[in-house]
Amino acid sequence: MALARKSLVTLVAVAALGLAAGCAKFGKVEQGRAIACDQQKGVVTLILDSAPTSDQPKYDVLPPVTVMLPQDPSEAGPAPEAGKLLSFDTKKRTVVFFDQTSGTVRTVSYVPVEERSGVSRDDPRVAGVEFPAVDRQKKTVTIYSRRKKILLTFAVPDRYLTLPDDTWKSGDEVRYYYKQPGQALRLMNVSKTDLSKAEK
Repeated sequence: MALARKSLVTLVAVAALGLAAGCAKFGKVEQGRAIACDQQKGVVTLILDSAPTSDQPKYDVLPPVTVMLPQDPSEAGPAPEAGKLLSFDTKKRTVVFFDQTSGTVRTVSYVPVEERSGVSRDDPRVAGVEFPAVDRQKKTVTIYSRRKKILLTFAVPDRYLTLPDDTWKSGDEVRYYYKQPGQALRLMNVSKTDLSKAEK
């Protein structure tokens, strides 16, 4: 995560330099997780991070914000994939997701079934596999975090298995630079950016 935070600083620095050259007012940078994305309309809806300077993102700012993608496609990067899962904690055994119906962030306890750590994205167990995998007969959900390198299968109460599958899908992490709220001038899809190369 330290590398990800360095990328945030880099994004701010690049934006500041560009604006300084034009003697314009500095903009701002926000970070969030995508819960909806309409590429035809060019908008993404995010739950923002209330702790952007922390090593652990905390996507919990309500209400969600809707942001127009940059008008210049070269400033946008890969289109964000949306999902309602905001985070999970294997120590506390909880998952946190955005409940579309109530418009709230909900924290639900789970029962672990299988947990594998150190699972890279090219591991045969996850490469080319679609997540989340919801098995309503076994009453389990399987998710995978590329950032945490964790493959997790857990059980939840029956009432949560009636929710849409994207409840358990992690939306892409996104950072965007703006001057006017709601209009991104630059946007980085952190989940789909190789930050090791971005820092070089």
